[in-house]
Formats: sequence, C-alpha cells, structure tokens
Amino acid sequence: METLELDLEGIEQKPLKAFAEKAYLDYSMYVILDRALPHIGDGLKPVQRRIIFAMSELGLGAGSKAKKSARTVGDVIGKYHPHGDAACYEAMVLMAQAFSFRCPVVDGQGNWGSPDDPKSFAAMRYTEAKLTPYAGVLLAELGQGTVDWVPNFDGTMKEPCRLPSRLPNVLLNGTSGIAVGMSTDVPPHNLREVAAACIRLLESPKSTTEELCDHIQGPDFPGGAEIVSPPEDIRRIYETGTGTLRLRATWSRESGEIIVGELPHQVSGAKILEQIASQMRAKKLPMVEDLRDESDHENPTRLVIVPRSNRVDTDSLMDHLFATTDLERTVRVNMNVIGLDGRPRVYDLRALLKEWLEFRLDTVTRRLRFRLDKVEARLHVLEGLLIAYLNIDEVIRIIRNEDRPKGVLMETFALTDVQAEAILELKLRHLARLEEMKIKGEQEELDDERKGLSKLLGSKARLKRLVRDEINADAERFGDPRRTAIVQRQAAQAMDESALVPSDPVTVVLSRHGWIRSAKGHDIDPEQLNYKAGDAYLASALGRSNQPSVFIDTTGRAYTVPTHALPSARGQGEPLSGRVNPPDGAGFAGVLIGQPQDRLVLASSAGYGFVATMSDLYSRNRSGKAVLKVPAGCEVLIPSRVPDGDEVRVVAVSSEGRLLVFPVDELPELARGKGIKIIGIPPARVKSGEERMISIVASAADARILVHCGQRVMTLKPKELGHYVGVRGRRGALLPRGWRKVDRLAVEG
Repeated sequence: METLELDLEGIEQKPLKAFAEKAYLDYSMYVILDRALPHIGDGLKPVQRRIIFAMSELGLGAGSKAKKSARTVGDVIGKYHPHGDAACYEAMVLMAQAFSFRCPVVDGQGNWGSPDDPKSFAAMRYTEAKLTPYAGVLLAELGQGTVDWVPNFDGTMKEPCRLPSRLPNVLLNGTSGIAVGMSTDVPPHNLREVAAACIRLLESPKSTTEELCDHIQGPDFPGGAEIVSPPEDIRRIYETGTGTLRLRATWSRESGEIIVGELPHQVSGAKILEQIASQMRAKKLPMVEDLRDESDHENPTRLVIVPRSNRVDTDSLMDHLFATTDLERTVRVNMNVIGLDGRPRVYDLRALLKEWLEFRLDTVTRRLRFRLDKVEARLHVLEGLLIAYLNIDEVIRIIRNEDRPKGVLMETFALTDVQAEAILELKLRHLARLEEMKIKGEQEELDDERKGLSKLLGSKARLKRLVRDEINADAERFGDPRRTAIVQRQAAQAMDESALVPSDPVTVVLSRHGWIRSAKGHDIDPEQLNYKAGDAYLASALGRSNQPSVFIDTTGRAYTVPTHALPSARGQGEPLSGRVNPPDGAGFAGVLIGQPQDRLVLASSAGYGFVATMSDLYSRNRSGKAVLKVPAGCEVLIPSRVPDGDEVRVVAVSSEGRLLVFPVDELPELARGKGIKIIGIPPARVKSGEERMISIVASAADARILVHCGQRVMTLKPKELGHYVGVRGRRGALLPRGWRKVDRLAVEG
C-alpha cells in the first residue's frame, strides 16, 4: 500500500497546547480591552465610543433633527464595529435610557424601554435618535488634535482611539461588564460632587481618599432610592475599589396607604408587585389587603400597598418587605477599568481621579499646542501676505510675466513655499487697500492669542487653573442635585412566620393511619369526622393557626409542621409522612399545639415519663428530633398538656384497670430521655406484655376525668378521684368492676 506524504514546507508547526493557549489568551485580551471594560479617559466601551462618534459624523448633534436608529446602527457596524446589529442597538438604547444612565448621551424618540422592562424598546427601524447636549462633553474637542486616530477594522478610514472627555464620565455614568477572568461594576455618581472632588485633587494633589469623600458622599443612581450602607462601608469601597452597597426603596404614607415612590437601581416595579403578591397567595402577608400600580408619565414609579386596617404596623411591614423582596437589594462595586497604560486594574477613588486628571491635563495640553501650531501657521501666512500687499505691483508683474512665478516670488521677497502658495491663491478682490488693514488687525489678534497660549503651555499653574475653570463651567451647565439619598438605617428583618399568619382558632386532627387535617374553630367533634376505610380517630389538639403543630411518632421523635399549612378538615386530609421523614415502620402517636412555654407530660406504655416544654419539641428538620426514649416492645402514649395553676395532678391508668393520681410536681422536667416511673408495673409484666400503662392525662384539681371503656364513658368527679390518690410509682387502686378495660382517659371539657 502506498503511503501519502504531506509537504509541510512553509507551514508553521506548533503543539496543540501552545496553539490553544495563545488562541485563548488572544481572545481574552480582545474581550478585556476591546469589548467589556471601559477606558479611564472617556469611561466608554469601544461600542459606545463608536456609536457616539458615528452619530457625530452623521451630524446628529443636540441641535439637529433626529434620524432613524437603523441609520446610526448601519454606520456603526459598517464602518467601525463589525458585530451584530442587535447588540449594537442594545448598547445604543442603554445610553438613551434615563433610568439606566445618570447622564444620558443619546436623545431617543419613540419607545426606548421602561423601568419595568428595559428591553421592551421598539425595533431600530421605528425609533429615532440624536445626541444629547451632554454628549458635547465627550465630543467638543475631538477635532482639535486631542486624541490619536487609528485605522478602522478594514483600514479604509480613521476612528478615534478614545474621546476627549471634559469630565470623568467613567464615574458619572458608571458601567458594568464581564470580560474573561474579570469584570467591572462602576456605579454612577453626581456630576457636581465628582467635579468638586476633581478640583480638590487638582489644587491639593496630596488629598486623601477620606478628604475626597467630603465631596463625593457616595454613588448617585438615576432612579433615586436610598443607600442604607454605613458611611464606613462606603468609605472602604472608595479606599479599595471593591465592595457592596445596600439600596432601599423610598416610601411614604398617604391616607392610610403605603406609597413606594423610588426603587433601587435596575429594579422593576412589576417584579416587586409579583413578589408581594406571591407572599399574599401563600398567606404570608395577612396584613396586606390590596396592591396597585399607579405609575404614569408624571409619576414613573408609584406602587400602592393597602394595609388591611389602620392598626397594621406599617414600619414592621415595610421592614419585612425590604428583607424579602427587591425593595432592598445589594449592588456590587468593582472599579476595574483600563488605565492610561492600556492595562486593566481596580482603582480606588483617589487613584482613579488622579489618573483621569493626568488624562485631562494631557488632553488640554494637546489642544493648546494644536491651536498654537494653527495660530503660528496663520501668522506665518499673514506675514507673507503683508509682504505681497506692500509690493503689490511687483508681485503682479512677476505673476504676469514669469513662467514659474512661485520660485521667483520666493527668491525676490525671501518667502517660504507656504507663503508663496498663499499669495498665488489670492483672489483679485482681496487686493483692495482695506485687506491690508484686515491682515494687520488679524495679526495683532493672533499674536495676542499666541502669547496667551505660550503662557498657558509654559506654566503648570495656569494650565491647572484653565482645567479647573472648564470643569466648573461644565458642572454648572450639566450638574443637578443628588437623587439618591444616603441614610443610615438598621438592617431589614423579616417578620417571624407566626406573626405573618392570622391567629384563628383551629383543631388539628390526627388519625390512626397518620392522616392529618385542620378544622376551623374549637367546637367540632373530631371523632365524628369522616375517615378512610379502616382508619379512625387517634388524637386532636386545640390551638391557633399561627402556632406550630408538634407530632410525636411511635419511636419518641417529635416533628414540627406549620399549622396554617395543614389541609382543611372538609376533606380527609393527607398523610403526615409526606411532610416529615419518620423512621421506617414508625407510626404517629399524638399531636400537640401551644405556646413555646407550655408544659406537657410525655410517657411510654412502660410506665415511665417526664414533663417537657413545647419548645423542647420544636424541630426544623424533616427527620425530627429524639425526645422520648421508648423501651423495646413498648409504645408512646398520647401526650397531655399540663394546665396552668398551682394544684395540677397526673392521672394514669394501666391495662389492669389500676388508676393512680399524684401531683405533677413529682415528675421531673426534662428536654429528652426516658423519664421516671409513673405507675408501678412490675418490669417482668411489662416485658412480657401482660400489663402496660394505657393512658395518662394532666388536669386541674377541680376537673372531671372521663374514663373511656369501648362505647361507655364513666365520669370521675374530684371527690371520687380521692380514692385513687397515691405516691408516684405506686400500683394505684382498681377501678370498679366492669370499668377495668380502659381504652383512654380524657379531661372533661
């Protein structure tokens, strides 16, 4: 078989690892420098810079008529930015949205999105745009030799590598972007505050960040709201260049209603209403009756929250909403921008302003030098023209008679090439006597201007004063009051779930097969409810809907379930095992509801038990917590609540019909364990299953005890119970004949 030989001559060979590494690094640097991060000079990303430049080239200044956005996008992607038109248009829209940019650069006409949905803007074939007056801050000095020009992507024309911004736009409008391995999040600031800080640093170069913070209080977002971060946190952000800020909506009361007037930056009012409505549907905001969105042209943000009554604590309600919705959110700050050296880095406030001032001083120097060169060139031409006017007859003779008058003029009057060319370009009407006087007047004006420019360029102090005056003038023209207030407030706290749930009387019912349900009110008979075939009533508890229900399983573990979330008793309920995770083979033995400080008697059929508080039984885990230790072969008895009062007794009955009554104080109060002996049943009989403790209740001294034996019920009055009073751990006295096969005990009422 013939082998195929490849001719690799002239082909560069490189290991795959090296090729992949170089390709990835090249792409990374492209994304960092030419797409995602802004330049410290003009604070713009390349696509934003090209959009602004293209609009200026199209003559779309603030005083001109707007043109279709598609025209601008076409010029941008066709001449300077060979990328997708949708991405380019979206960048243009962002610069036109007053709720996104603190100082909008594009003046849009048509649908340019809304705070509720910033991407709901119309297609570029429908909208029109031109530049705002503020764009002049970025473009005014563009044609004055202030920036370097580079070829566009196909080399057919030139574009500026950056714009000669007269103000630190990187701080004024802020920016955000994600590059490869780094990102940037610079918040917007108030123009007047930033201008004051620039002047402070210009006049006192050794000013510290803390001193600059006397002028720049913090970011100033276009949508207003409040910054509730502590002042030391804000100062730390400006000292390091990174950190987080907490923004909170502003609200007021009107006729008993809560009016939300300003939202945190880039938060949608529709989303806020959706979040609140979701909590209302989940019955977690019973104190809110209604929600309305009354936003319109005059009030861009006006969300109305209607409390259920004037007794609702609106401060606590709003504190809860701040903690659980986007009415308060965290804003990330990472002042990562490309410096004058072309490298990205995270700047603190002082370093950023200092480097921008270097950029501004260099820009002004280039502008002055460019103008000085123009003035000197014009003076040079005027000098030649003046020579021509003083020797007008000889000049005319040379031009009429000589074949090459330019060279003769240069030799005769010692003119330069530029001066001779200017003389030859003169029109006949400019040969009047009046023109000579105009030339001398222009010479005097330009000479004065040259001296002024030379003084400025020769003195750093004069140059700084010029920059200061220009910053002050722009701040006076474009500055406005701060919109985002900086207020020190406590961190928002969500309300406890029990405080958010209505406190209605309920009866929680547990069946023998572990099905649960909740009925409104305390006047129902749980034994008369319908149960599934083969199932029956096991236990019930009276309480309030805002109190948690505690269930005890047959292994002695306790589980906590929100009562308000239980299914209605109109149906047959649902299995409790769907809400908790009991051990395999375990059933449920009882249900309890009450205050955390309520006391309970927990016991097993082995005759042991103790007193525990309701809070000891609470658990956040679906698998519950071990509370009562149950000996092998024994069962958990239905717990009994200990009533309030001084004389409370425990009534216990065994399977042999022995009843024992003793004070509850004889039982220890434990958080978990086996407990101590309640009724004296010989261990051998317990182990063999011959005798067990059947039921136990705690009651007041004057309460009646109901003894259930099948379908029959015997009532023992307080005096009759005296026959059974004894010491804890004794055998107890036998019940009357015919009443010794006890099913359970209960307290009347």
